[in-house]
Order: sequence, then structure tokens, then C-alpha cells
Amino acid sequence: MIVLLPPSETKRAGGDGPPLRLESLSGPELTPMRAALVDDLVELAEDRTACRKALGLSASQDAEIDRNAELRTAATLPAIRRYTGVLYDALDIESLRGGAAARARERLVIGSALFGLLRADDQIPAYRLSATSKLPNGPTLAARWRPLLEPVLAKLAESQLVVDLRSGSYASLGRLAGAVRVDVVAEDSGGARKVVTHFNKAHKGRLARTLAASRGEPDDAAAVATIARRAGMRVERNDNDLTVIVPA
Repeated sequence: MIVLLPPSETKRAGGDGPPLRLESLSGPELTPMRAALVDDLVELAEDRTACRKALGLSASQDAEIDRNAELRTAATLPAIRRYTGVLYDALDIESLRGGAAARARERLVIGSALFGLLRADDQIPAYRLSATSKLPNGPTLAARWRPLLEPVLAKLAESQLVVDLRSGSYASLGRLAGAVRVDVVAEDSGGARKVVTHFNKAHKGRLARTLAASRGEPDDAAAVATIARRAGMRVERNDNDLTVIVPA
């Protein structure tokens, strides 16, 4: 099983790994696009006004531009430690031990606007680029990534089930037919439901932790739902679509 995560806008600073080595990242077929995007971001960082516009930043966020300027020389961290925020706090991979930690590192894959796909232990620097960023003088990130990512994702899914927890914008970078997809809804005491927005990432992070650490090896959506239910989650299934139901 692969649990496919979105990245996060927030990233841990610093690191203790060597500078970025694109050739050492998993998915070598993605290296040329990664290199092109790194070049684009480093060059764009020289023009702060253009960079703010492309990345949706304010002047108070210029430290993000500085990060991009140092992409080739900055220290790195494993991707699963680099990303922070609500989902990754709930995932809390660093608290896993033994076999659970090993399974999680093997199963977790992160979608990235800069790197395409990352395994948990791929070493990356901090950076700023979102799926919705609009780099100047070129096609959209979806148009650039999709022809490369979709064959990689399809190959990944040939031998194992993929649970896709990415948001819509990141899913658009590389679509994957047949993946198990997850929504989160809140249900009030009268049974009325609404889509969870603010806490969506937290619930997906808890589900990712449960699945990534599980001793089970599910091969369909029903088996995924069973693992989640055993962990105390309320889950409904409709073919390959799962709905996690939480109290309003």
C-alpha cells in the first residue's frame, strides 16, 4: 500500500543533510523537470516583485524567496520531516517506533509541486512553490508535471493499492485512476453533514498514520475502511471513495 500525501506550505527550517542532490531522489525519471523548476525558482528569486506575484507572497514573506534563492546550497532534511503543519502534526511520524516506523517510511509518498513525488526519506531543502503557483513565461505546473507524473503514478499503482489523500490542486498535477480517495465530513446531532474544511487535514493526518503504521496490507477500499474502523474512525465506503465522518 502507498499512502499519497499532499505537501504543506509550511516547512521546517534548516537541516543536517548535504545540499540538494537531485540524482539521489527517488523517481529518477522526474530529475529533468525537477532540475528545470529549481533553475526557474533560483532565477525568479532575483526579482522579488515578480517572485511575490508568481508565488502569491507578500513583502513580509520575503524569507520564502530567500529559501528559493538557496535551493542548490541549503542543508536538507528527509521530506517527511521537512513538511510541517496540521496534517503532519497529526501524522506525527517521529513518534512511531520499530516496525511501525519502518512501514510508514516505506508507504508514505508526498506529492510536490517542485519535486513531483517524494519518498519519506528523500533529502530536500526548504522551498516555496505551490501547485497553484504561476511561474512566468511558461505553461502551468499541471501542464508541465502531468505527462511525467501520471505514468509514474500508474506504475506505482500496478503492484499496490494507493490511498490518495492529496488536495484537488495537487491531484491535478498527476491524476491516478483507481486510487482510494478520502473525504471528511462533519455530522451534527440531527444527521446533517457538511464538508470539513479547517480540520480536514488533521483527520487525514490521523488516517495516514493509521494506514502507514498498520500491519495489514489492504488491497481494496473495503480493507482500508476496515483498518480505519478498527482504529476508532467512522468510515463509509462508496466503491473506491471513502468518507470519514466526524462530529460537527
